Amino acid sequence: MALLDEALSGSHQALARVISLVEDGDPEGQALLRQLHPRTGAAYTVGITGPPGVGKSTLVDALTRTLRSQGTTVAVVAVDPTSPFTGGALLGDRIRMQDHAADPGVFIRSMATRGSLGGLAPTTSDVVRVLDAAGFQIILIETVGTGQAEVDVVGAADTVAIVLMPGFGDTVQTMKAGIMEIGEIFVVNKADQGDADRTLIEVKMMLALAPRTGGWHPPVLTSIATSGRGVADLLEAIARHREWQERDGRLAARRRDRRRREILRAAERRLQARILEAAAHSRRLETLTDEVHAGRLDPAAAAEELLREL
Repeated sequence: MALLDEALSGSHQALARVISLVEDGDPEGQALLRQLHPRTGAAYTVGITGPPGVGKSTLVDALTRTLRSQGTTVAVVAVDPTSPFTGGALLGDRIRMQDHAADPGVFIRSMATRGSLGGLAPTTSDVVRVLDAAGFQIILIETVGTGQAEVDVVGAADTVAIVLMPGFGDTVQTMKAGIMEIGEIFVVNKADQGDADRTLIEVKMMLALAPRTGGWHPPVLTSIATSGRGVADLLEAIARHREWQERDGRLAARRRDRRRREILRAAERRLQARILEAAAHSRRLETLTDEVHAGRLDPAAAAEELLREL
């Protein structure tokens, strides 16, 4: 309770400790999450995704700076690749957005993917709930930047912005079956480099070929994050998308669907942990392994038998 009180009173150190407990699956972290849950629901989450090298981190930095100038508190969850040596985030918040390090209205957290392939860490939604309960008004989720399969962010954010850059015409074609389908706002960053207008047209043409249902037409914007150009337009587009969702209950329905997915993911994690724990103490697993290795059973049949016995 002391740790929780410190975190809710504005201590970034205590908040970081709570998040670490949650990330590690510590029972204390789960207890803290249960206590924090009634406080959630006020923050608005924005997912920033796109291929590596398009300037997502720089754009997040520019968004944070502009939001803070408006008096809005901001939390950033930056998902990085996992270190093969430590298991932690390869980049980390030590080199991200250092200008905001002393600002009590900004909290930055780097998370490692820990083997997850959808662009987010397994506990991203839990960390977002902690930051929501801590009172941050806007939470920016920056994905790792892996490409076409990076679609988990749509289940964690209220608005998803896809960031591209000039010269990514071929990349747009290869990505259209993946993250291009989940974007609610498109941003061509680094618009001062290459042929930004051509990329803008290519994205608009792709969106025209696959019109969205429901009435929202994703805007396609340009930005130069290093100078801040276009950031105000992006924030305006996010505000318009939020207003459109709130107008007829879409936001509430979206968040309810998110809760359903969170329940299923939590159940899956707990079930997996129980199975692995039971299997570790069962000699039957080794016997089945020998059977599969010898070709007398296939892995699926062995798994069925193991589950039946456990």
